[in-house]
Amino acid sequence: MGLFNFIKSQLLKVVEWTDESSNTIVYRFPMDGQQLMYGSKLTVRESQIAVFVNKGQIADIFTPGMYKLEARNLPILTKLNSWKYGFNSPFFSEVYFVNTKQFANEKWGTSNPIAMRDKDFGTIRIRAFGAYSFKAKDAGVFLKELFGTSSTFKTEDITSYLRSIIVAGISDTIAESKIGALDLAANLLEFNEMTKNQIAEKFEKMGLELSTLIVENISFPEQVEKAIDTRSSMGVMGDQMDTFVKYQAAQAMRDAAQNPNGGGLAGTGVGLGAGVALGQTMAEALKPTVKKEVKVEEKEDETNADGSKFCHNCGNKVRKNAKFCANCGEKL
Repeated sequence: MGLFNFIKSQLLKVVEWTDESSNTIVYRFPMDGQQLMYGSKLTVRESQIAVFVNKGQIADIFTPGMYKLEARNLPILTKLNSWKYGFNSPFFSEVYFVNTKQFANEKWGTSNPIAMRDKDFGTIRIRAFGAYSFKAKDAGVFLKELFGTSSTFKTEDITSYLRSIIVAGISDTIAESKIGALDLAANLLEFNEMTKNQIAEKFEKMGLELSTLIVENISFPEQVEKAIDTRSSMGVMGDQMDTFVKYQAAQAMRDAAQNPNGGGLAGTGVGLGAGVALGQTMAEALKPTVKKEVKVEEKEDETNADGSKFCHNCGNKVRKNAKFCANCGEKL
């Protein structure tokens, strides 16, 4: 090989990246000691952004399209290298391709239970899991904050970190919203929106966009689940709960009065006492319940023509059938 052919082989004429993977976020174009020549072709495909880096400093950024590398297309690189009259000789620059497509169906879950203070059950621990999707929004910020100087950067290099951000965001949202466990489990759509708003800013600081966040399930300890079932049963009974409690007490006294083990004079006394108590309990149960009328001034939510409405506490627009505000947690 002659000297001219050797020099020619060290010049790159075409720079492009054909992504054949499904999980590569950043790909560094392999220069292998080669240099870019004046007029080289740069191809940036859809869902890609090309970033030129000169001596560790981010220079020019290219969106999808085909480019001829000239001074007018590389203004920052031209300035960094002090090319006063443009350039017509080979030059060296690192080229990074950033994949801007959406990476979907990434899973997240709580490795350890999240402690929350509930108004009904006190301090309890819950677990949650779901899915999310994200994409690179600002290639320059992403390269500075997360990428570094690796040859490639894949989703598995960052998903564990993103999961920890999501779990921390869920913990903060629960604490700030003060939503009860019963309301939390029954209103996952609103809770998804609240959590996404809480976390989105942290993703943006890394040059990413949190496209979707789904909380698929929130599970409680077995004791809390039993308490929820009991609370639901009590709710079904409504105003009859007081009568039910008295009836249960009467049943317990009847069983005590019929206890065959309480023989003799003592047993007779216990039976008589239980009988008297039973009569008093039943009399109390048969008394009509007097309800006190309490006038409560209700503040209605402002409703739009399309069915949506605004929270009376913070003014945030909420869905028609929402049970609490996704912005402040106020129960509607």
